[in-house]
Amino acid sequence: MKHFPRTAMAIALAAMLNACAFAPGFRMPVSSGDASNQSDAGAHIEATAATPAIPVTELDLALVKRYGEQRKSRQDQQAKQLFGAPGIYTVGAGDVLQIVVWDHPEFAAALGSGQSQAPAKTSDPAAGFVVDQKGNLRFPYAGTLAVAGLRTDEIQQKLTAALSTYLVKPQVTVRMASYRARQVYVDGQVHSPGALSLTDVPLSFYDAISRAGGFGDNADQSDVVLVRGGASHRIDLPQLLAQGLDPSKFYLKAGDLLRVTSRDDNIVYVMGEVNKPGSAAPRRDGHLSLADALAQAGSINSNTADTAQMFVIRPGGDAPQVFHLDSRSPVSMLVANEFELQPKDIVYVDGSGLVRFNRVISLLMPLISTGLTAGVIAK
Repeated sequence: MKHFPRTAMAIALAAMLNACAFAPGFRMPVSSGDASNQSDAGAHIEATAATPAIPVTELDLALVKRYGEQRKSRQDQQAKQLFGAPGIYTVGAGDVLQIVVWDHPEFAAALGSGQSQAPAKTSDPAAGFVVDQKGNLRFPYAGTLAVAGLRTDEIQQKLTAALSTYLVKPQVTVRMASYRARQVYVDGQVHSPGALSLTDVPLSFYDAISRAGGFGDNADQSDVVLVRGGASHRIDLPQLLAQGLDPSKFYLKAGDLLRVTSRDDNIVYVMGEVNKPGSAAPRRDGHLSLADALAQAGSINSNTADTAQMFVIRPGGDAPQVFHLDSRSPVSMLVANEFELQPKDIVYVDGSGLVRFNRVISLLMPLISTGLTAGVIAK
């Protein structure tokens, strides 16, 4: 029984040594081979025995530049798809037409079924002839005319030809009284979200945002989603301007949906040995670099961090993509400033070896104290 304290100490010491591998702030080693001879996926992370080997990409200026060029190439391809000459407005179901037959005031009384000279509500259409849901227009003596998809001048010619059977050289004028057939929708971080009617004046991206009250205070201008024809396109407004592309030349089409996302939806997480672990939000222009995220987290904790072990974990697909940066070099800060983070990225700064050892000791001290107390009582 007198040897029990030694036995308890030995057990506690063995438990302490075996637990080192499970200490908080686990290290994610990068293979020590020559970086110049490694591919981007040459190194692997083995955090614990339960995790699979994960490729690690070393961050450097060449890689950051290549990513920037790829992003620019995607923007160029998207610009070719979205930018173009605006279409000419054509009449559709629900539109209201103002039709005048000169020298024949009797036609002024025929304003279309259910229409009134003085609308009772501001939401009511203007007085005129409504194009029905089948795209037809009914007019005295002209009968029923199919007008959907026609311009006002084409409708004017069609009416003139139909009335010529009953009138001598009729003079007909056709104008738009109310645009109700074609709309676009603006949603998200704008002050007045809702539907906007398209008119004969083309509606540009800037016009749509302006009519919706402008960007909200928390709008992410680099992440405006356009849904057109069942396909989604991401619009990075600051990037378009940087490439010399004018968003006022980007015109919306009927049925388009614009959604301005919130910066809170595109945060990243900063963990590990930083002064204020938590989330980091993009800047007002929507961009967030690795350096920006570290600055929002209060910078690296110089007392506990292993500056050679900084990682960015990017979820996606079957396995996450992991980037490694050795921040001991001053050049690394330039890399961090140029490397753009993506929503839901995780920035992790590992702790130094001494910090991990101290944490293991602090976790095992209660076990050691319990063993010593039990030994004293037994003795």
